Amino acid sequence: MTEKILILDFGSQYTQLIARRIRELNVYSEIVPFNKVPELDDTIKGIILSGSPFSVADENALHTDLDQLIGQRPVLGICYGAQYIAKQMGGKVERSLKREYGKAELSRMFQADPFLADVPEGSQVWMSHGDTIMEIPEQFELLAGTAHVDVAAYKSKAGAFAQPVYCIQFHPEVSHSLDGMTVLKNFVKDIAGCDAEWTPAAFVEETVQSLRDQLGDDHVLMGLSGGVDSTVAASLLHEAIGDNLVCIFVDNGLLRKDEFEEVLHSYKDMGLRVVGVDAKEAFYEELKGISDPEQKRKVIGRVFIEVFEREALKLEEEDRAIKWLGQGTIYPDVIESVSVHGPSVTIKSHHNVGGLPEMLNLKIVEPLRMLFKDEVRLVGTELEVPQAIVSRHPFPGPGLGIRILGDITPEKVRMLQEADAIYINNLRKFGLYDEVWQAGTILLPVQSVGVMGDERTYEKTVALRAVNSRDGMTAEWSRFPHDFLATVSSEIINNVKGINRVVYDISTKPPSTIEWE
Repeated sequence: MTEKILILDFGSQYTQLIARRIRELNVYSEIVPFNKVPELDDTIKGIILSGSPFSVADENALHTDLDQLIGQRPVLGICYGAQYIAKQMGGKVERSLKREYGKAELSRMFQADPFLADVPEGSQVWMSHGDTIMEIPEQFELLAGTAHVDVAAYKSKAGAFAQPVYCIQFHPEVSHSLDGMTVLKNFVKDIAGCDAEWTPAAFVEETVQSLRDQLGDDHVLMGLSGGVDSTVAASLLHEAIGDNLVCIFVDNGLLRKDEFEEVLHSYKDMGLRVVGVDAKEAFYEELKGISDPEQKRKVIGRVFIEVFEREALKLEEEDRAIKWLGQGTIYPDVIESVSVHGPSVTIKSHHNVGGLPEMLNLKIVEPLRMLFKDEVRLVGTELEVPQAIVSRHPFPGPGLGIRILGDITPEKVRMLQEADAIYINNLRKFGLYDEVWQAGTILLPVQSVGVMGDERTYEKTVALRAVNSRDGMTAEWSRFPHDFLATVSSEIINNVKGINRVVYDISTKPPSTIEWE
């Protein structure tokens, strides 16, 4: 990595968004906790201090050593970052009587500056703060204000520090700040001097070489799920070490209809050395009678590990050079593990392969650990991974096991697979699949009366779910045409024995989650 922007995370819900926006400018960005600032080597071109749920006036306010930062590299403070710099450098910050949240306008531009170049007066920005900067430190000068806030943007005076410092009260990273990307571009490119050469092609070239250096002649074992993360990770490893990569693809009986055969065929067409394992019966047996969603997740995770370990040991007997376990970990997982607040509250446990590296005595290699999901897709396209996999909707690790509410039986799996196939196929047929972030069908433990011909039925209900989102952190339900929903409902009821009612979920996240379990 030749250049990057370092982001100090003070716990803002928007910190990941700052990193993603900078990467959209073809500049690599990296998030670190506010209290774990690394040594500033030559790759770090600029530093951003994020927002925070804390007040700078709180006893438990989060502190970092500004002497390590200011004057060393160009610095940008956003919201809490701007307030923190003001307070620590001798300015005045006070609690507001009213929290300023929502749209505002930069109605007062006090002077021209490269930082606000091409940002017009009256530009809409997004505010989210409970403190107000009343006075800026004497080494600084005002750049802009709004109708309600005198200090919306300020900067260090010429010569005050060896490197410039910019501070803004608004959030340029959110889409509601209409010229936010311009502000970030001005800081990253014009002030920090980044060349903006971080592209999918550059990432592939750099990562493949790095993997070759790291792995040498060692062999890597990797579990594939059919999803974009594991597939792109495997493609990078294959590009680097060829057949020294050995993959295992497990059919847990909870995949979508025909998915095991189709994906296994795709993997082989990609040239991957892959072993397909039909373990349906083992999973069904262990899941028999279990309805609690957390228990189902734990059982599915445990059985997967048992199956994977058994198959891995077979391979190790044949291939003594296997020293590594490949994983499709992506950057949000890494950020969560070093979160300012520690792991977030557990809403539901995630399907993972915890414990496998120790059991198999393998080291871990994670080619995607610094990428966001949308970047993984771009890299997959660069590697010519089949588009059907690159554009595939996120699919939960436990698969249909958490889309069947209640206990799991092969018959319920069959019903859900058939109904879900009709839904997904129609999304593609109507040109809607690529317009939504994630879609799936849920089999409910609800039976209702219906009429088919002259006969009364008392059968099951499925719920259709589709959401629009950028990263799954928040999600809005997808607005589908009524004729599409009518077509899907009719085809499911007429073709899937055991289902006589279809409903559509119009819940947002939050307060609901995307999956029902």
